Amino acid sequence: MKAKLAVVVAGMGLVVASAPAIAHHSFAAEYDASKPITLKGAVTKIEWTNPHARFYVDVKDDKGTVTNWNLELASPNVLTRQGWTRKSLEVGDQITVEGSLAKDGSKMANARIVTLANGKRVFAGSSGGDQTPPPPQ
Repeated sequence: MKAKLAVVVAGMGLVVASAPAIAHHSFAAEYDASKPITLKGAVTKIEWTNPHARFYVDVKDDKGTVTNWNLELASPNVLTRQGWTRKSLEVGDQITVEGSLAKDGSKMANARIVTLANGKRVFAGSSGGDQTPPPPQ
């Protein structure tokens, strides 16, 4: 009986551990590499989480209307290997983001290159499009 219980508990652990992988998506499923976008604005929120880090930026259009954009990055592990830290982006920072629009027309994009408040350009480590790291600055 104890052996059966151990097998059931171990199986449940595998199901729970695989949940983040099930929620993960490919770049092509959600974003369109043929629709590049450049956004400039102020960082409003940062989520340093798996499977993708995210940040949000208030972007003002030509008419003065402010829209909050959701930007996806690579995983925190990949970002760390690219030179990012949890302090690379701070709420209130004025930044520029180059990326690809979401296919569903929402105010969401996959970030490719982020120009930080200090002018440094960093590679977002995301999985889609023609992405090469920017030259060092």
